[in-house]
Amino acid sequence: MPVSRLSSAFANAAAEGRAAFVAYVMSGDPDAATTGAVLDALVAAGTDVIELGFPFTDPMADGPAIQAAGLRALKAGTTLASTLETAAAFRARHPETALIVMGYLNPVESMGYQAFAQRAAEAGVDGAIIVDVPPEEAADLAGAMDAADLALIRLATPTTDAGRLPAVVKGVRGFVYFVSVAGITGDKAIETAGIEQMVASVRAASSLPVAVGFGIRTPEAAARTARIADGVVVGSAIVDQIAAAHDKGHDPAAAAGTFAAELSAAIRIARQGPAH
Repeated sequence: MPVSRLSSAFANAAAEGRAAFVAYVMSGDPDAATTGAVLDALVAAGTDVIELGFPFTDPMADGPAIQAAGLRALKAGTTLASTLETAAAFRARHPETALIVMGYLNPVESMGYQAFAQRAAEAGVDGAIIVDVPPEEAADLAGAMDAADLALIRLATPTTDAGRLPAVVKGVRGFVYFVSVAGITGDKAIETAGIEQMVASVRAASSLPVAVGFGIRTPEAAARTARIADGVVVGSAIVDQIAAAHDKGHDPAAAAGTFAAELSAAIRIARQGPAH
């Protein structure tokens, strides 16, 4: 069920003539109860796949927004184990929406690969992105996740050349995450004109849907990306909405839901208009 639920999210979007909408939030930012409400709001807004981050003290690939979210989550006592508890509660409420966890290897190693895979599967998680695990060092983790029918999703980047790409996509299930810009999350705005051929190359090499993320901060950018990619990933911009609402004493879930609905609407109609 887990990988098939993830694959179905992309297949259903493709059948509707659109890209899938993938939304990232940090678990426990600013607390577990708020995260649960945010996740519900994202589903109501039309999100197809949710990436639920688990915090780590040295998030090397993350920009200021997600770094700050991770610090807030750590301050609230969030761990990988509590993130899986949040995932289990989400799955009980939303049996159909695809959910993956995203973070760094250290907390997974601390839990143990087999224990992580088993607990993630029991929580209703569909897969994981572990951003700092190169393919050459992923065999044990991949084996544990395969045994639990969980997708291990990898990142391809603009610097992933034709010689490297087969190793990156080998054994990946669900989808491939293409990082549209070099650098950290939320650091630069996406330039869709330069990535169409690279997305096509990743799709051909993997035979999987390709979701594009990093640098997508507006509905307009989401729409441009949706004309190229099989999925559109928005993270830092949603995290910023949550943080701003919390700082102002407003409802973070309402803010995230409103923004996600705007992104979802833009993605859903993107292919109906002329390309830009």
